[in-house]
Order: sequence, then structure tokens, then C-alpha cells
Amino acid sequence: MRALILSDIHANLEALEAVLAAAEGQYDEIWNLGDLVGYGGSPNQVVERIRPLQSLVVRGNHDRVCCGLTSANGFNPVARTAALWTREALSETNLDWLKSLPQGPVEPDTAGILCAHGSPLDEDKYILSIRDAWGPLQQMSTRVTFFGHTHIQGGFSQHGHQWHELHPAIGRPRPSTSTRDQGQPRSSAASWTLKLEAGTRHLINPGSVGQPRDFDWRAAFAIFTAEAPPADATADDAAPAEFSVTFHRVPYDLVSSQGRILMAGLPERLAARLREGR
Repeated sequence: MRALILSDIHANLEALEAVLAAAEGQYDEIWNLGDLVGYGGSPNQVVERIRPLQSLVVRGNHDRVCCGLTSANGFNPVARTAALWTREALSETNLDWLKSLPQGPVEPDTAGILCAHGSPLDEDKYILSIRDAWGPLQQMSTRVTFFGHTHIQGGFSQHGHQWHELHPAIGRPRPSTSTRDQGQPRSSAASWTLKLEAGTRHLINPGSVGQPRDFDWRAAFAIFTAEAPPADATADDAAPAEFSVTFHRVPYDLVSSQGRILMAGLPERLAARLREGR
């Protein structure tokens, strides 16, 4: 079984299309970790593109605020402006769909997995450090919890008394530009695979599709693979399924995405930060 893990698309249609094109033929299911909307200029297009494709979805805090389930007053001024604009821009059908999204964590059919937006203990809590990861890794009984919310690709693992922070070995793109590309940064796709050892618990963040904040502007996603134990394994072997995750970064049409934000009248900062990757 192979699952395409998406998170924090944030109404960035160009980034989503680049991810779906790059991942084509490499997955059986799509697991969406929330924040489909907010910040970006294409909320209806993103929702309508992803709705028929995904197998599992959890709500994000921006999904919750943008559809009116909770107030935007807790957001900073830029995020609040974008959320209120998104609420007005979304169609009734898409608003209703966002309102129906389940709060995480949600269990897919694959045993040993949880999917959440923020911490599995609190959907609004960020997991940014080993200190943040300690509680979830101690309390979750599953081998792997996928989460988003931070817009930072990577994760954390715990095996006995050993704790590790995971940083995908994917080099950051050079910031050079070409006038031929009208200011579009030049870069290429990159990936890195991590085997998830049995007996170790993991918190894995696929990164943000539509608004990365790890100083890499390219769209981020991951593909999770679960392979069944060998056919000749006996019940006494108790061999667990073999898990691995491949982290990906792909370039996308950044200029067009920025243009949609500016044409919508959203704050310029939202367009600028896409290039900065933070």
C-alpha cells in the first residue's frame, strides 16, 4: 500500500497540480492532513480538485476558521484577512464540505498509523521540537503519526531512551533567477527515503504543499509505503509490516500562484513569502 501524504495546501493550486503530476502512478490513496484553504488565492479550485481524489482527510485550523466554525480573531492580521476573504470566496458547497471534515486524529485502514493536523493530542498545537514531540510519542500507541501544521518537512522518532529529530537529506535550491523565467526561481525536484524501523515510534511531517516555511520554496509532500511481511513468515515470527516514507520537493509555477494572491487583493506578504519559503 502506498499513500500520498499532503498537508497545508493553503489554496495554492499551482503547487497542488505540480505535486499531483510528480506523484502520478506512485500511490494508491491520498491522505490529506488539513489546511486546504487559507492564505492562497484559489480556495474553490483546490477544494474541487482534491475532493474526489482523497481517501482520508482531517480538518486543519484554517479549514475550521475559513468555513466559519470558529472565529478568526485568534489569527494574526494577515492570516485573519485571508481567512475572511476565503470565507466570502468559497461556494456554499465547498463551505459545507469543509464544515463536515473530521477533527484528527483519524486512523486509515493501514494498521499502526494515525493522521492529524497538529499534535494528535491537540489539533491546534505545533510540534516544532523534541519537547513538543515528547508527549505525543509517549502517549500514541501507533508506530507512525503523520501531522502537518508547522509547514516544516521532517519529524521526530523515539526508540526506548533514544530520541531523534528527522531532517530529510534534500538540499535547498539555489536562489538564482533567470529573466527568461520572469523571476521564477530555478530548481529541480528532489527526494529522500527513510525506512521506519520496527520498534520505533515516529511523528512524520510531509511538509507544506502550498506554503513551505523551511526556507525551501518548492512544494513538499511525502509518499508512505507499507509492505506486508514475507509470505513465508510464520505466526511465531510476528514480523511487522515494513514501513518507509519518501520525502519529496518539486518546483511549481510560483509566479502564477503569487499573481492569484495579488489579483484577489490579499496582503502582498502572502505572495512574497512563497518565494522566501518561510
